[in-house]
Formats: sequence, structure tokens, C-alpha cells
Amino acid sequence: MVTTLEECLSAYLLIEKHPLKKKNLKIGIVGPCSSGKTTLINGLSKHGYSARHIAQEHSYVPDMWKRIAAPDILIYLDVSYSTSMLRRPLNLSEEEFEEQNRRLSHAKKDANYYLHTDLLSVQEVLESVTDYLKSVVTGEIK
Repeated sequence: MVTTLEECLSAYLLIEKHPLKKKNLKIGIVGPCSSGKTTLINGLSKHGYSARHIAQEHSYVPDMWKRIAAPDILIYLDVSYSTSMLRRPLNLSEEEFEEQNRRLSHAKKDANYYLHTDLLSVQEVLESVTDYLKSVVTGEIK
């Protein structure tokens, strides 16, 4: 925790000189439908991060996320079928949802940060991810 002006300035300079400054980070967000990807991307944008949704859940190419976006950081948001249907009722069977998870398995395995969102609020998801990203930017990766 930064407590003095000197520590604050030191932390700022560290962030500004770090090769993965937040304005330079290429952040990819993947996950099944209704896991919170769009909401997270919008929240990250308000905090100065540029993130994009990689529609891996709809692709048959296992590493499409890597080929198309080549993100510095890949964040995987997960959700259960039942919660996804409560959040946004789609014409999506449980079998189709499981197929999305199968298509996402490569990205899930290679994700830098995984977060299951069922029991988290929008704010808790955003705080968890921004805390992780700050640790990456400052070199204090958790």
C-alpha cells in the first residue's frame, strides 16, 4: 500500500516506465455467453484499459484468440449455465453451452487470469480484474 508522497511518486514512475503500461496492454477477454465480458470491457475502459472481446466461444479454431488478437494478457471469465441463463436468457441449450466451453478450453488453459463470476457482482469482477492488471503493470504479479 502506498502511504507517502514519495512512495506514490515512485509507484507512478514505475508504472510509467514499465514496458506493459496500462495504455499499451493488449487485453483479450474470453468466456462463455453471459459471463460478463462486455460489462467488464466497458468497466475497464473507464479505468483507462483497452480490452477486447475475442469470440472464441463461437470458433472451431482452438487458438483463434491467439492468432487474431495476440493479447499481452488473456482474461477468462467463467459462468455456469444456470447463472448465464438468469443473466441473459438466450435460446441456448445446455449442450450448446457445453460446446462453447469445449471451444474455450484452449484459451482457458492459457489464460493469464481466470475468474468465475457466478457469485460476484459487476463491481467485484471489475475490482478483481483491475487489481490483477495493476499487479501486472507494476511488476507485482500475483
